[in-house]
Amino acid sequence: MNKPIPYGRQNITEEDISAVVEVLKSDFLTQGPKILEFEQKFANYVGSKYAVAVSNGTTALHLSVLALGLKPKQKIITTPITFAASANSALYVGAEVEFADIDPDTALIDLKKVRKLLESSPKGSYSGLIPVDLAGCPVNMEEARKIADEFGLWILEDACHAPGGYFTNVAGEKSFCGNGRYADASVFSFHPVKHIACGEGGMITTNSAEVYEELLLLRTHGITKDSNRFRLSSEEIAQGGWYYEMQELGYNYRIPDILAALGVSQLNRANEGLARRREIAEKYDLAFSNQPQIKPLTTFKDYPGHAYHLYIIQTKDRKELYEKLKANSIYSQVHYIPLHLQPYYKSLGFKKGDFPLAEKYYEEALSIPMYPSLSDSEQDFVIQSILKD
Repeated sequence: MNKPIPYGRQNITEEDISAVVEVLKSDFLTQGPKILEFEQKFANYVGSKYAVAVSNGTTALHLSVLALGLKPKQKIITTPITFAASANSALYVGAEVEFADIDPDTALIDLKKVRKLLESSPKGSYSGLIPVDLAGCPVNMEEARKIADEFGLWILEDACHAPGGYFTNVAGEKSFCGNGRYADASVFSFHPVKHIACGEGGMITTNSAEVYEELLLLRTHGITKDSNRFRLSSEEIAQGGWYYEMQELGYNYRIPDILAALGVSQLNRANEGLARRREIAEKYDLAFSNQPQIKPLTTFKDYPGHAYHLYIIQTKDRKELYEKLKANSIYSQVHYIPLHLQPYYKSLGFKKGDFPLAEKYYEEALSIPMYPSLSDSEQDFVIQSILKD
């Protein structure tokens, strides 16, 4: 098989192209009606009250910690197994980051370790918790909420890997990632290899009207043209439709209509893509079920709400397998190098050995091809290449 097989790939259809061309021919390339349409449809998809579209997943994290009130010198807790932006968002506002080690069965943040960290710290030491739905496997947000309420924390769910994912709560109900039932806000990414590909883009969901209004303000330079939000007296306000107020130090984190149109089109077939990802995962699960040298990080049988942005296996021969796949034009990846081992975070005082379970996971983890347009024959070739001596 000569065609390269990456670990992830966008799927752009003629419908997607037509949706973008329609915007290019319209009156609005940015700040137009497609943004609100995308927000409303995405909120409906995950089950939240509000959604705010932004330029990418990192800006979604940054705006969210600001809207949730994170201040300099305050502390948050997150996982060391995540993309850097999950933790960096706190540093952007001058806050501090602490990590809790992972559950080795899922590589998700271990909520028992979060509790232990909170119990061993002076009351009020931490302001927020940023759990990450790694690879699309949902954190039990109901349990996270209990801990957060007990210790006075807000929750920002990093669901960038998990649109359409869910866990089942104690009442037996499906709770979808980003629905706002347990988290104060949640973030998603529309990077090309994600479920919904906009090229770049992100979304913040919340059920809080206060957080929603703050996000809208911060997204656009801290400026509002909404007369109901004006702070100056009527005598000070210019009598004209041009009037606006900059009320806070905000940012230009807007998404253009071009990308929002692509997002709407991609969202129309999100369930189809998610079903295909789960089908691929089940086939991998079966192929590796009796292979002691290859262990799926999680299986669909055990986590039926898994959204499968990634399919992660663990093997003691990771480097050899990585090179063997590459020789066959199969491009795997590692998600992620533990954040506390990065030079910048080491400069903050973290060191090797601080989070041994995260480090052990990293030594064996490999993400293999997972995307809806992966064909059956391509997947067969991936499996054969992995299992071949």
